[in-house]
Amino acid sequence: MVTSAYVHIPFCRRRCFYCDFPISVLGDRIQGEASGSIVQYIEVLGREIALTKPTAPLETIFFGGGTPSLLAPSQLGLILDALAAQFGIREGAEISLEIDPDTFTLEQVQGYQALGVNRFSLGVQAFQDELLHRAGRSHSREDIFQAVGDLRQGGIVNFSLDLISGLPGQTLTEWEESLKEAIALAPTHISCYDLVLEPVTAFGKQYEAGKHPLPSDEITAQMYRTARDLLTSAGFEHYEISNYAQKGWQCRHNRVYWENRPYWGFGMGAASYVGGRRLTRPRTRREYYDWVEGLSLGTGETEGDVISECDRLLETLMLGLRLSEGLKLANFSPEITQKILTGVQPYIQQGWVIYSPHSTRLQLTDPDGFLFSNTILSDLFNLFS
Repeated sequence: MVTSAYVHIPFCRRRCFYCDFPISVLGDRIQGEASGSIVQYIEVLGREIALTKPTAPLETIFFGGGTPSLLAPSQLGLILDALAAQFGIREGAEISLEIDPDTFTLEQVQGYQALGVNRFSLGVQAFQDELLHRAGRSHSREDIFQAVGDLRQGGIVNFSLDLISGLPGQTLTEWEESLKEAIALAPTHISCYDLVLEPVTAFGKQYEAGKHPLPSDEITAQMYRTARDLLTSAGFEHYEISNYAQKGWQCRHNRVYWENRPYWGFGMGAASYVGGRRLTRPRTRREYYDWVEGLSLGTGETEGDVISECDRLLETLMLGLRLSEGLKLANFSPEITQKILTGVQPYIQQGWVIYSPHSTRLQLTDPDGFLFSNTILSDLFNLFS
């Protein structure tokens, strides 16, 4: 049963230097109903939703991007209306919205909240103006505090802060400062992502992994350990490799991905995972619009590619082991379970993996197992390739 939907809002003021997401750059002054591009996109997005075969009412909705806070509340309301008309939205559904500092006002927050948005994810990334500038962000340190102040004044309790470690020139001291600043703002959730150099990004073209001015592998590993120590000491549960939550405030929508459950995806570049098939939409607006037009005419792709049993197994391992509770091997056949246990045996001895025969639960240890998860998963993948 599909009860979750991701909606991609591709618009940004500018492209950050680490970003390889499918986005459209609008510039620093245009947003909301003043943008013809946004108006057109919402109309096409509504058509895609209306052309989708309805399933169960939605229990989680996540507006990601891009910068969804460039939309006026009335525009977000049109999308929520389309989802409600096609699927229904359960009472108490988690409705998340990604927002960036300096892209919204208190009035907007109140408008979003009136529509049912009850979780906000604020893209902070760092608390040092120099680092923000170096990463191509459009906001400042002062904007972060203003944004959190608006959330607080709007009565928002459930909000998350995103941080990035391993930025060019970032020191361990600066990372500690950002973590402490984030903790002081008392969010319910904090996400800490290590910088990934994607080839098509400005950073990917400019820097080489492990080379100055990027922090060394040893420093980034220490940054990970520091985040874990500071955040857990402050009462946050380290429930996923990159995510921490106060008790009771884990992101329900993201758990759908990590538990490899089905979900809808709508909008440019979004992917659905429904009925054992994955369907990814085109990554440019023009191609996406043409694709939706094809759906209208009955000539577009609607089902996607079948995920093989082997790929489904590998995805379940890769995603499930990201969670602190790991996954239960009892859900697999005895033959596959034995193969997995054989593959991780060296890492059990090394202290990176824990296996409980009684519960059949397989977990990565925190922090070492999480730090070396790519190595562990690579060996597991090789067993099934």
